[in-house]
Amino acid sequence: MVQAKRVTNAVYILILLLSLTATGGGYAVAQESDGSTRQTTVVIEKTLYEWWLLRWTDNILVCQIFVDHEGPPIAEEVIEECGSDVYEQWLKTPPCEAAAAGEPTTFCPGLYAYFAGFQPGTITSVVDLPTPSVWLNVSGCSLNPPENFCPQQPKLVFTGEEPLPDQEIEAIHVVVGGVKVSCQGDTCEVPVRSTPLSGTEVDFWADSTFGDSSEHFTALVRVIETGVPTNPGINGWYVDVLSSQWLGGPVDSCSVIWESFPPPGLPPSWLSTPSQTLLLTSVEPYQYLAGRLISQGLVDATECANNGLLVNGYADACGLSEARPLVDQWQNQFDNRILEVARETHLPAQVMKNIFAQESQFWPGVFRVPQEYGLGQITDMGADTILLWNEPFYESFCPLILSETTCSQGYLGLEEEEQAILRGALALEANSDCPECPSGVDLIHTDISVMLFAQGILANCDQVGQTIYNATQKTPGAVSSYEDLWRFTLANYNGGSGCLAFAIFSTWGLREPMDWAHVSSHLTQPCQGVIAYVESIAQ
Repeated sequence: MVQAKRVTNAVYILILLLSLTATGGGYAVAQESDGSTRQTTVVIEKTLYEWWLLRWTDNILVCQIFVDHEGPPIAEEVIEECGSDVYEQWLKTPPCEAAAAGEPTTFCPGLYAYFAGFQPGTITSVVDLPTPSVWLNVSGCSLNPPENFCPQQPKLVFTGEEPLPDQEIEAIHVVVGGVKVSCQGDTCEVPVRSTPLSGTEVDFWADSTFGDSSEHFTALVRVIETGVPTNPGINGWYVDVLSSQWLGGPVDSCSVIWESFPPPGLPPSWLSTPSQTLLLTSVEPYQYLAGRLISQGLVDATECANNGLLVNGYADACGLSEARPLVDQWQNQFDNRILEVARETHLPAQVMKNIFAQESQFWPGVFRVPQEYGLGQITDMGADTILLWNEPFYESFCPLILSETTCSQGYLGLEEEEQAILRGALALEANSDCPECPSGVDLIHTDISVMLFAQGILANCDQVGQTIYNATQKTPGAVSSYEDLWRFTLANYNGGSGCLAFAIFSTWGLREPMDWAHVSSHLTQPCQGVIAYVESIAQ
């Protein structure tokens, strides 16, 4: 029996290799395509195992199933060959006691599976061939973030890629500001003059000799003259590109999510990622941190009244004085990890450190509020946000806890109990409490959990972007500045999406500017604490 199945691009190469092994064929199988769609048919010789679904009442064959593995067919195979109704009938069939006793099964309801044998056979798979792509870079300069300075007028370079070895890119098309440019071959250079601060949208695609075209890709490109001459009479340019096809330097992850450019040149200090760990150094007199260091016996403050501690667990002036050398050291011991994670996730390192300062004063253990964990004090609601809004993280984390079949339903598709299990597992990942450790916290685990916090920030960026789109039906970058979008993200992280969503919808409903000043003015009374939180970080 021939089975036709659709196979994803991810397994295309594997299927071709299997076909070469099984049939002695070559890449020529791709030529079986009709030339209009990127598909081909691959025939693989395999042993097929035959199963029948029979009725208990009369042993009539209801459905015939061929599978390419030993053991009974799985649910997906039964549904594909027999339909969901037959599958449900088989699934709900109770055991037939008469059959177990060797008696007639006339009165047994439902269906049973019978192994009918195996035979050599073939499986014919419809393979989706990989499609052409176009990649984007600039020529004439090497862009180094965050300035992305170019000493001469830049050119956008579009390079086509055809994955099929016997086909090639025959043309590339680019539309900039409504003007279309077409180039023969697999490369196209397009000069770009100065653009508005919000950038200019670029549309580009490629034609293939296969007879089709790539998808239409887009980029948001900003080219701003610096006003500082690099050569006599010639100014330099700041060049920024937001696109899934960008091959240049790293781009701020949340900037891509929002389609919003940072300010030209250097970003504000609180949204920067310094080149050296030393530049993250802080020397703040954290009383809460000092209190924890004294309570854990890491600082001797016995010469102070009440051991240098206030009733709320914070250090008093005497306790802070005794603890100050360790306080300064402690608050900077995570800087290497913060910088490392910031570079890996393309998030601003300084904003991460500022958040840690506000949330925990760099004490990763639970103390002030129960069930808040790590340097970023992740809560149950925060775990929910990560799992719901950071899909790549969910897809990598969920199978570590639940089965792949369960995880494939997506976070919203899980049962409430399953969601709670995932949130609990994530909280354990963030929890650095360690009673047997000398300091009471596991500092190695704390270093590991910094990445988890970064994934949470990415989730909040995405949630903020969707909230603004839901309110305005516009991309976040079209209605808000990069800096204010970060302020919204901080508010979302601290106060929750309910606080921020109400303020954003209220602002847009009154046709006010979508900036922090106006949005924060619509925060309800229970959410007012968010304002001081945001302002303490965004400085």
